[in-house]
Amino acid sequence: MPPILDIRGLTTAFPGETGRQVLVDDVSLQVSPGEILAVVGESGSGKTMTFLSALGLVPRPGRVVGGQALLDGEDLLRLQPEALRRARGARIAMVFQDPLTGLNPVFPVGEQIIEVLRAHLPIGRREARARAIALLGRVQIPDASQRVDDYPHQFSGGMRQRVLIAMAIALGPKVLICDEPTTALDVTVQAQVLELLAELRRETGMAMVLVTHDLGVVARHADRIAVMYAGRVVETGAIDTVFAHTRHPYTASLFRSVPELDGPAGEALRPIEGQPPDPAARPPGCAFEPRCFVGHGRARCRTERPALVESAACHFSAELETAE
Repeated sequence: MPPILDIRGLTTAFPGETGRQVLVDDVSLQVSPGEILAVVGESGSGKTMTFLSALGLVPRPGRVVGGQALLDGEDLLRLQPEALRRARGARIAMVFQDPLTGLNPVFPVGEQIIEVLRAHLPIGRREARARAIALLGRVQIPDASQRVDDYPHQFSGGMRQRVLIAMAIALGPKVLICDEPTTALDVTVQAQVLELLAELRRETGMAMVLVTHDLGVVARHADRIAVMYAGRVVETGAIDTVFAHTRHPYTASLFRSVPELDGPAGEALRPIEGQPPDPAARPPGCAFEPRCFVGHGRARCRTERPALVESAACHFSAELETAE
């Protein structure tokens, strides 16, 4: 199926004391209806900023300097502010990482859902309240008709996240972007929230983007994966393919740093040595070269930036299996 969200060559930059910082660097991603795309990478790799850019939410003084964000063939980046506001929520929505800061603490959660509904739909307050209660019930909040008048601080972290999901799906968007939706939750609640998202995807057929650093979550819930490093996509493909036949050393390094439940007791973890590059002073070649166990020290890797070819941006991806 053709992609419902098609990001092409997206580039976002911020001014800095040492020069322009490119946080999203020529990123291209696609997600089709009914599909879950996982976007993974270390903190600062550009995952969240990519989708803030696509939605026109880049904080100042940053700005999108190139590319397209096509939603059903329409470029969101070229819409007038009012048209873009109408598209957000109604056609594409985002669930942010921190549910406590994502909700206004001085208004009941029901009022906040009602505000979303009435901002986009020609409905009265009574109908909007009934829909808000139904949405809270849909995201499995018990006693929704009573809890609709509660304030955010009266909910647990997991329940606040469910409220944010209810707000995000209120208008039936075709694409739902979930930015680290389980980071602040304990393991049991994480599983419940992720299963809720998967159930909503099955019911509605909406596309979903799951921004995360948790490879276990990716393996269980996603259909495809895009791995980002230093603002770029360095590997992409179907989950089974990437997990079984990794073609980029950064992806392999992420896998190696994850502890194995069936591994020997006391076995040391294998962290990725070094730090990601400064966005204002990225090397001319491969940004991962200083930390790489395949291309480190090779002249080509230091001087020539690899293009994303056959799902991986690596000059020596064919050597990866031997190097491991």
